[in-house]
Amino acid sequence: MVKSLGINQLDIGNEIAPGVPWVIAPTCAGPISLALKSGNFGGKDFFIDAWSKI
Repeated sequence: MVKSLGINQLDIGNEIAPGVPWVIAPTCAGPISLALKSGNFGGKDFFIDAWSKI
């Protein structure tokens, strides 16, 4: 997904859950924030928690 978006740099941000930080990707249109999560990290409310920390 990241490669498809043309992103080649990620700046590490605040931790959402243990092992899962927000990342900020600088783009020509401005920075975007991403939560790159594999299936085994975070609890069942991971995305609700992430949204509250953005």
